Amino acid sequence: MELSKRLSAVAALVNSCNTMADIGTDHGYIPIYLVEQKKVHRAIAMDIGKGPLQRAKEHVKLHGLDEYIELRLSDGARELIKGEAEEVVLAGMGGRLMMKIIEDSKELFHDLHGFVVQPQSEYGFVRHFLEDSGFAILKEDMVEEDGKYYPMMRVSSGTMNLTIDCFYEYGKYLLTEKNQVLQEYLVKEYKNLKKIKNELQQGTTPRQKQRLVEVEQMINLNQEALGYFS
Repeated sequence: MELSKRLSAVAALVNSCNTMADIGTDHGYIPIYLVEQKKVHRAIAMDIGKGPLQRAKEHVKLHGLDEYIELRLSDGARELIKGEAEEVVLAGMGGRLMMKIIEDSKELFHDLHGFVVQPQSEYGFVRHFLEDSGFAILKEDMVEEDGKYYPMMRVSSGTMNLTIDCFYEYGKYLLTEKNQVLQEYLVKEYKNLKKIKNELQQGTTPRQKQRLVEVEQMINLNQEALGYFS
């Protein structure tokens, strides 16, 4: 199984273990890859949709891994029993949905050796949520694929205090380790924010003025983050 750049980076953050669970598995690519690479002995591929689960079932059968990968219909992690898996992956979903899944099964997530999250949005909110919920980010990575940027994190039960806004928004490890993909993203984001600012400066409505203030704050945060690369 060959993975996309995004899924390959997600899989790299999973530690070797006996059993992992992939929540929102879609095609089942990550469990198939991890079992084939012998990084995990068995996997549970979970999805809320019958269609995606059927596609995953077909891929698992095609790779001859029926004995090693169980398919399970589940709303989030609700059908996963505490202690059944050591590692979990949550990838390719919105930040708010991801936070809800973790919140709904918080005891289970605290019991894991670790888990990997790859939110598609609201990265700052996700990092705040993890900190407030008694989790610690251990590693971070970011990749670019087809013009889109994907940050991801390895997390476990623990404490952290990110302290400054740009660590929440862009990732402490990505910044302090000078992740080159993040730098590329920040440069592009700055150009886009400057363009938006120039357009808003022509506006006269209260909403446009308020939005201008917000964009200026975002530019300041962006510049603070870019300072880590100078």
